[in-house]
Amino acid sequence: MNFEQFNLDSRLMAGIKRAGYETPTPIQEVAIPAALAGDDLIGTAQTGTGKTAAFVLPILHKLLNGPRRVARALIVTPTRELAEQINDSIRELAVGTQIRSATIYGGVGPGPQVKALRDGVEILVACPGRLLDLIAQGYARLGGIEVLVLDEADRMFDMGFLPDVRKIIKAVPPKRQTMLFSATFPKEIEELASMSLHEPHRITLGLSSPAHTVTHALFPVPQHLKGGLLLYLLKKTDTDSVLVFTRTKHRAERLAHQIAHAGFRVTSLHSNRSQNQRQAALNGFKSGHFQIMVATDIAARGLDVESISHVINFDMPDTADAYIHRIGRTGRAERTGDAFTLVTPDDNDMIRTLEKIMGKPLPRQSLPDFDYTAPAPPKAATVIHPTHHSPTPHHAPAVGQRHATSGQPSRPRQKPR
Repeated sequence: MNFEQFNLDSRLMAGIKRAGYETPTPIQEVAIPAALAGDDLIGTAQTGTGKTAAFVLPILHKLLNGPRRVARALIVTPTRELAEQINDSIRELAVGTQIRSATIYGGVGPGPQVKALRDGVEILVACPGRLLDLIAQGYARLGGIEVLVLDEADRMFDMGFLPDVRKIIKAVPPKRQTMLFSATFPKEIEELASMSLHEPHRITLGLSSPAHTVTHALFPVPQHLKGGLLLYLLKKTDTDSVLVFTRTKHRAERLAHQIAHAGFRVTSLHSNRSQNQRQAALNGFKSGHFQIMVATDIAARGLDVESISHVINFDMPDTADAYIHRIGRTGRAERTGDAFTLVTPDDNDMIRTLEKIMGKPLPRQSLPDFDYTAPAPPKAATVIHPTHHSPTPHHAPAVGQRHATSGQPSRPRQKPR
């Protein structure tokens, strides 16, 4: 199947080609016809499956006819990063159509967002809190909304946004098309779907197991040696770009300090960083200026960086779904990727769950030159110990460039087997 067979408006083909789309992904193949027919839609799919285009293309097709410079489609999303990524996709796919879109989120001044609303846009991509603020102030008017998309609904639930989402649903016209996308469906999301969608078309693809393009490996290690083993892996592994996940924002920042101190170019992404810091971190990671990013689960969904070669779970996530979403950051678009997880005996239950989902044991690896017998430090010390506070982006040499002033990067060593 190809995109011409969807009978999309011919003006969209330039954007489809510009985005490099040739054949639709499974979720696009099923969701686009349903959305074009005007059906309400519930979509469940792994990250990296082309979900964004599955709702953006039908929206653009619809908006090419009808009034302009009035908000007719609203996409609600949990994070600023995801809002920007969706908006980037809209602009790419809408090239040449003169359809305008704008992002609305907190953490930055409202001035440019208010100006965009006054100038008139057809598509709003918004985080709940700032959108409600601008509705209350009279800047955002939702009376013309024809299509409502609730993206990453379970993530919005995790972040406490469901009360705001319900207010937004009440602010848009009852006669509309609604598409809801969620990786998981806890009771609260099922209730949200039942109140906001009418006889929805359900699509479930690719949730039960991780992408087949990802190779998994577990690295058993005592808790106090995790930091040392991570640095050893980074030094010994041939990598392009590495995303390291921690369970907490404080650990993410401390670990980024430790990695920087070891001579790598690294940044971090977590909720304690300002919007400008988060955007700089993402831009630097996407461009390759930073080859390592240490992040909490705020980056597990929606982070669209195609070249990530490795995901390393410094901490095992709390759920199997979270594991799938984390490692979904690599092995995207049929590229291959590696997922390394540092595990302790406390992680055995989660390992068994993951192995049941995948239907096979996860391979365990050990590094022959690493000292697994080193004693734990005294109680007063910590494994990851910063030397100063309030870090800014880290400017150590890049992975494979441990002596940048020498003019020649050192060659990455062989992957552990």
